[in-house]
Amino acid sequence: MGMRWEHDTFAILDQTILPHEEHWLICDTIDDLIEAIQRLAIRGAPAIGISSALLLATLAIRGASPFELARDAARLRKARPTAVNLINNIDRLVEKIDSPNYPESVFEQAQAIFNEDRDLCDRIADNGAALIGKNERILTHCNTGGLATAGIGTALGVIRRAHEQGKNPMVWVDETRPLLQGGRLTAWECGKLGILHSIICDSAAAMLMQGGEVDTVLVGADRIAANGDFANKIGTYSLAVLASFHEIPFYVVAPSTTLDGNCPTGAEIEIEERGMNEVRGVSGVEGTYLWAPKSSPAFNPAFDVTPAELVTGWVLDRGVYTREQYIQNYQETSSL
Repeated sequence: MGMRWEHDTFAILDQTILPHEEHWLICDTIDDLIEAIQRLAIRGAPAIGISSALLLATLAIRGASPFELARDAARLRKARPTAVNLINNIDRLVEKIDSPNYPESVFEQAQAIFNEDRDLCDRIADNGAALIGKNERILTHCNTGGLATAGIGTALGVIRRAHEQGKNPMVWVDETRPLLQGGRLTAWECGKLGILHSIICDSAAAMLMQGGEVDTVLVGADRIAANGDFANKIGTYSLAVLASFHEIPFYVVAPSTTLDGNCPTGAEIEIEERGMNEVRGVSGVEGTYLWAPKSSPAFNPAFDVTPAELVTGWVLDRGVYTREQYIQNYQETSSL
């Protein structure tokens, strides 16, 4: 887990310098957290939403007025536009600002959001692990473990649970360009958990699938539309197309808090575009190195959208859904 919360102190594990350094950043202000979110010191849709709720609760306990907290919440809500968890969690907290027992109402809601995510992750892991056979070779993208949630993770949480069950999964870890969240973070988590893994260049996935070296693909999500389309780290759509061509099961793994019933299809999901230098080079503990001409423009979308037609199943805390089941449940209940 990449967050620490002790009533009136909130800190995050700086993911930009992992795996070589483990450094905790104290977030005292909204500006601190916005800066951390935007430079990806904290990342992952659940973690972004939870961290925002925890900091707002911390500020409320420290004495922020309802007006000040509502103002800060509005600023945080815009920190990253694609991840719906951020918006949902902040809205849940804002509902408690006008409560007669403020600030305790806000604190209790933040605590509930934190505990809820841990529970959701456990249920997702149990549901997803049932799909994993002995010695399966699983390809995953970006980072979906404990660093991205309050619990054990989503897609990587499924792998972890299968590992705990003695199924001995082997993980192909996409390095995940341009910021290498797979090579840096997922590999780090797998190493700590003792899960067999190997880092690959993103462009090696097709060759592995062609050679029969991939049994299943598991990925996370930052927002899932009502029709099952979903946004995730750039490169996910490519994997879905490859998996479909090679007839390999492709699952999206996420908590129900990532569902967006107000978003009809993936076409309505806003895609964040990041700075060009992330594509031109790399920054890390050792500094910044640019390998491309500074004068060359670059296109750097943070996410892409995978159509529901390419998804084998949605692994959620409430169960595993085929496309037909997903649509039927959404139509009947407006929310899974």
